[in-house]
Amino acid sequence: MNLPSVVAGPREPATWLGLDLGGTKVALRAETDSGEARERVLRWHGRGVASDLAQLACEVGLLRREVPGVFAAVGVALPATVGPDDRVAVWPSRPEWTGLDVRRAMGELFPGTPFGWADDGDLGALAEAEATGCADVLYVGVGTGVGGGLTSGAGPLPGLGRGSFELGHVVTDPDGPRCRCGRRGCLQSTASGPATLARASRLRGAGTTYGRLRAGLADQEPWAVQAVDRTCHRIALAITGVRELLHPGLVVVGGGFAAGLPGFVDTVAHHLDALARPGVPAPPVQASCRGGLASLYGAVALARLLGRDQARTAALASRVPPG
Repeated sequence: MNLPSVVAGPREPATWLGLDLGGTKVALRAETDSGEARERVLRWHGRGVASDLAQLACEVGLLRREVPGVFAAVGVALPATVGPDDRVAVWPSRPEWTGLDVRRAMGELFPGTPFGWADDGDLGALAEAEATGCADVLYVGVGTGVGGGLTSGAGPLPGLGRGSFELGHVVTDPDGPRCRCGRRGCLQSTASGPATLARASRLRGAGTTYGRLRAGLADQEPWAVQAVDRTCHRIALAITGVRELLHPGLVVVGGGFAAGLPGFVDTVAHHLDALARPGVPAPPVQASCRGGLASLYGAVALARLLGRDQARTAALASRVPPG
């Protein structure tokens, strides 16, 4: 998890804003303490940081008009590698963002408001921990890539300044296809949505869309079953490695690609049980409570955490006698 320092903001939080910045689309969600919520989902219009930030500023402005009060804090789900200098080091889906100073950009977009960012997988885990009431959740999000996050005590495990939980870059097949990161056999190179569709196309002998794969899986067509089964097996391999080291109490499988395929979660659970060694049972597996919006809900949860931290800091400061 990678959080910048908190910027001073309003003393009385009213509305919490979460942003989920994806490679092709963006989701925004504002929640009030009274339970009112508003969402906006959009696709990036063009390419380039200036264009993206201008579009984002416009959408934030439109959402701001729909909710009462001011934004008390902002959480951002960002699937990019951000260095210790707060600059984007790598984001394969939006390479134009490379070198962007995230702290400065968010500060200009939300002046005077506490803000923070974290990996989308980490925030997905945070959202699922809140939704399930389980403090130790391993979240696996299967979409354009494979994301992951792990909580311990309902907080993201990697912690401040130590990077994100990159489950998608766990090597599960060293002789497998090359990943966008440059290595071979990363989980997302064999188990992401595009990787699964490519495998299905090879097995079927024809190009395969997501809709065709879903229909084939529902009809138990061999090419579809085999393609998805291989994906689920690779995901179970990665989960098994995490299980041996960190012992999560619950595994949650989400992401838009996984959510729409019948039997996906059950197949992951089946392989996970088969891989468990004697005396070390596999953790329970369930579908995401938030579906494809887990990272967005996690971003809102991050905003609330930032607001709580600011309030705690202010309270402590008020108790310090003047020097």
